Amino acid sequence: MKSIKFLFLLLLITNGITAQSNKKLAVIAYYTGDDKLINEFEVNKLTHIIYSFCHLKDGKLNVDTAKDSITIKYLVSLKAKNPQLKIMLSLGGWGGCAPCSDVFSTEKGRAVFAKSVKEVNTYFKCNGLDLDWEYPTIEGYPGHLYQQADKKNFTELIKILRQALGNKNELSFAAGGFQKYLDESVEWKKIMPLVDRVNIMSYDLINGYSKVTGHHTPLFSTKKDEESTDKAVSYLLKLGIPAKKLVIGAAFYTRVWKEVAAVNNGLYQSGEPTSGVNFREYSTSFTEPKGWNYFWDKKAKAPYWYNAKEKLFATGDDISSVKAKTNYVMQKKLGGIMFWELVLDSPRNGMLDAIYKIKTTK
Repeated sequence: MKSIKFLFLLLLITNGITAQSNKKLAVIAYYTGDDKLINEFEVNKLTHIIYSFCHLKDGKLNVDTAKDSITIKYLVSLKAKNPQLKIMLSLGGWGGCAPCSDVFSTEKGRAVFAKSVKEVNTYFKCNGLDLDWEYPTIEGYPGHLYQQADKKNFTELIKILRQALGNKNELSFAAGGFQKYLDESVEWKKIMPLVDRVNIMSYDLINGYSKVTGHHTPLFSTKKDEESTDKAVSYLLKLGIPAKKLVIGAAFYTRVWKEVAAVNNGLYQSGEPTSGVNFREYSTSFTEPKGWNYFWDKKAKAPYWYNAKEKLFATGDDISSVKAKTNYVMQKKLGGIMFWELVLDSPRNGMLDAIYKIKTTK
């Protein structure tokens, strides 16, 4: 009888510890909207909002417009009702970091930038900075400068930013989820002790320039050398990066290709990239009357859609894949899940809600 009571008590304690750890799971939204649109969403289900994007101006962190300033101030005001919520600013984005390689190439440049980050962060009462430089060392946005020295310069940038922000503010960066970035762009073992987390962009793994279809945000690889969320996570864990500092990404949008042959339901076929669809429009866009059929790749744990009549193929995350990713985060004891981006979600019963339900019921 005593052993039964002991086992029951142990089970209660274990469940309690699991519940507590789940509550700490970061749910991070990148946000490009204004001070009004945010009110449509269930902000109480988030731990972080990363306002996107700020840019470099004269080597300093710059909030571009008065509208941006109003939005940031409003987001910070939400912390009064949600004390756990953290508001961070993001530098860059795809196409938004043209001067980064040049500015961060000198000690003076990095120092001027770090000082400006501290000043802007203090002024708005934000909780830190997320660096979204796409990409150090390797080619990113077409025409943007990149150079071998970026790798070391990124490390030095992280060092001075940590000094400027102190330990009470957070520092994170968005990382490409593909192997070339993981291998070549940053000095992982040097920078990870200095940052709170890395937001792995485990989407666009088949990007908008590709002439071949595939999963753009798969959880697992279906082929040996195929990019995936798990492949990136496994690589970083093998380097000794603490699991709690790894955050995986979800895409609240699809990528679409046209002129895709009706072979393998369009998956891994040649095609021409075209405009995608936001999650909030899935239910009206990917319908059977319009010719779309839904498919689920059990190995990748990723959905895809094919329209044989129009020869269109679509790939992205949906409710099922986001649930699978959130469960993966818990199983691997990772730091959390982030997504691009909140305004693409349905305000109710959408992707954020699916993440939150898994987080709070496991």
